[in-house]
Amino acid sequence: MSCPKNNYIRGMKVARKIAIIVAAAMAMMSCGRGQKNWTAKVDPYIGTGDHGHVFLGASVPFGMVQLGPTQVTQGWDWCSGYNYPDTTVIGFSHTHLSGTGIGELGDLMFMPFDPSRKRFYHNHLYAHLDHDLEKAEPGYYEVDLPDYGVHVRLTAGERTGYHEYRFSADTAAIMVDLITGIGWDSVRESELEIVDNQTIKGFRRSSGWAKDQQFYFYARFSQPFTLGTIDEPIGEIEGGAPVLLFDTSKEKTIYAEVGISPVSSARAEVNLDFEHHGGENFEQALARAKAAWNQALGTIQIEPLNAKQERIFYTALYHANMFPALFSDAGEEPRYTLFSLWDTYRAASPLMTLIQRERCKDIAQSFMDIYQKQGKLPVWHLWGNETDCMIGNPGVIIMGDFVLKGIYPDADKALEAMIASSMLEERGMQKLKNYGYIPWDGPEEVETVSQVLEIAVADAAVARVADRTGDIDQREYFAKRAQSYRQHFDPASGFIRAKGVDGSFRTPFDPFRAQHMKDDYTEGNGWQYTFMVPHDVPGLIECFGGKDRFLNKLDSLFVAEGDLGGNANDVTGLIGQYCHGNEPCHHVAYMYDVAGEPAKCQKIVRTVMDSLYFDAPAGLCGNEDMGQMSSWYVLSALGLYQLDPICGDFWLGSPAVKKAVINGNFTIVAKNNSKENIYVKSVKLNGKALSEPRISYFDIIKGGKLEFEMTNLPPKSLNL
Repeated sequence: MSCPKNNYIRGMKVARKIAIIVAAAMAMMSCGRGQKNWTAKVDPYIGTGDHGHVFLGASVPFGMVQLGPTQVTQGWDWCSGYNYPDTTVIGFSHTHLSGTGIGELGDLMFMPFDPSRKRFYHNHLYAHLDHDLEKAEPGYYEVDLPDYGVHVRLTAGERTGYHEYRFSADTAAIMVDLITGIGWDSVRESELEIVDNQTIKGFRRSSGWAKDQQFYFYARFSQPFTLGTIDEPIGEIEGGAPVLLFDTSKEKTIYAEVGISPVSSARAEVNLDFEHHGGENFEQALARAKAAWNQALGTIQIEPLNAKQERIFYTALYHANMFPALFSDAGEEPRYTLFSLWDTYRAASPLMTLIQRERCKDIAQSFMDIYQKQGKLPVWHLWGNETDCMIGNPGVIIMGDFVLKGIYPDADKALEAMIASSMLEERGMQKLKNYGYIPWDGPEEVETVSQVLEIAVADAAVARVADRTGDIDQREYFAKRAQSYRQHFDPASGFIRAKGVDGSFRTPFDPFRAQHMKDDYTEGNGWQYTFMVPHDVPGLIECFGGKDRFLNKLDSLFVAEGDLGGNANDVTGLIGQYCHGNEPCHHVAYMYDVAGEPAKCQKIVRTVMDSLYFDAPAGLCGNEDMGQMSSWYVLSALGLYQLDPICGDFWLGSPAVKKAVINGNFTIVAKNNSKENIYVKSVKLNGKALSEPRISYFDIIKGGKLEFEMTNLPPKSLNL
């Protein structure tokens, strides 16, 4: 049943003080029974500078709404709509991406202002942004805009954005911008309808990275307005931007609540009524957002090495719980979108299977719904659109992980979707079927080596699920195809290289060169991709001729230096040629475990955590990529990493915490841990010494205790 439209307005006007008391009580409840206020340990500014591209603003875990400041897109570092060095703001939009390499969304932007003192920048109404007057916390954003005498506060629900604008002048205005988007986004059509003098609704249809994105909204305001326009040109808006004009001579504060939907403005209204609970005001909405974040962040409770490390850890966990985003309306089964799967299959998805197992069931069903709609599992799914961004079949990898972990129970149905996705005549797979590899000298072929390596990981997933179902023919076919990486291994040079139609390796060959979208590797070079075999490390070791040669090459990766060329996009966070700023290297340090040198793994992962993650806006060495960069940190700080992304074991590194409790039932203790004591002297699981530095997924989720004893000297021989 829908709640009466005026309840929210009436509740806001007469119950502000009561609401603050209720909010405080709710916050205390969310942190009660010994639970800490985990949101206080988060610094949302980490990753908003440099090339992190992180979203800053108000949201709830996995919510449809990301409500926050938007700036004029001025290049790559504005992909989320906000770049910390920028000192302007042009409005507050309801959808944003986080950490991507392409800009999109930015739907429905509000800009509160004093109509007597308009300021313009790049044809946009704007205000100066002073970071000293800005505050951000999980679920909350606040900024003072002296240019317009307005103080802004924002919070969010799953499908709702909440605004509080406090004006100093007796007249106030809110520009409603349905045209301006972020990055590639370009509006195709839009409509704004005045429902009554306190309500608007409408839609926005745009093209960009998403070819056909449809966004609907329904918004209510706490005071009556009249409709006006800004006569000056605003971005691409023709005929003047629509403006809501308010009389603030008696009441200086204007509240707005905005429901959104991918289906219709009617459904947006339903979402709005469902979430504000018959009169919920701003303070109550904020308390609910804080409670949601405390619950998500409390899934892992740590005793850190120091306060800085605690901030980095909980900010990383915060980023890891932002996406994917809800993509279903209230009353429907939860479904999700914003799947950056080429990035997230490596660490973000495995982390979610540990701390968001129930949500993963809905994500798995979202994958299957997408398969039914488009004939294949998602690749990079964005608000109902398949972008086909990046290479390989990452949705197949994650689906296989879900099946083997018991998250998606119908293995036969999953296998059908995985096989269909893997046998399409697209994205290099037709060449792979014909040649057993992908020749570099085919028509319009680039990044062929990386294509083969990524498809091979997905093929391993198909083979393992086929084995689970007893489909021997499919198991054998895909297990063979999962070995296709061997076709590209050159034993003479010790690199995985491009091959031509005639079977010869491409020459000349420079393992250092990384030419973005022009050569044989995707956002990387021969050094980095030679180790992109997470599903079969023993097989790669065999290609090298044994562990000694493999280890010599792996050691060289972390010290090799050379000229990457002038077009090495995304190759950042370098330690030698190890590239932590991009995903294909994220598993590589843990290969030392498989090769029998865990102490080297421990040194590398602690070096990465200590030197490439900071509690500052430039605190990430590469794009956040919808939670992947942060998820690597969370897992590694716990001393764990799922090297093989298809239900592989969690290999052990060097925990960067003193203690951690996952889901309340799995405890990790690192005795004598410190900044200097980075090496593992011994490790036990439930009191029993481990024979190898790894544990299974099921060891973790059933609960227990993992005990590390740390030392400052690399042991000559670990009892592992």
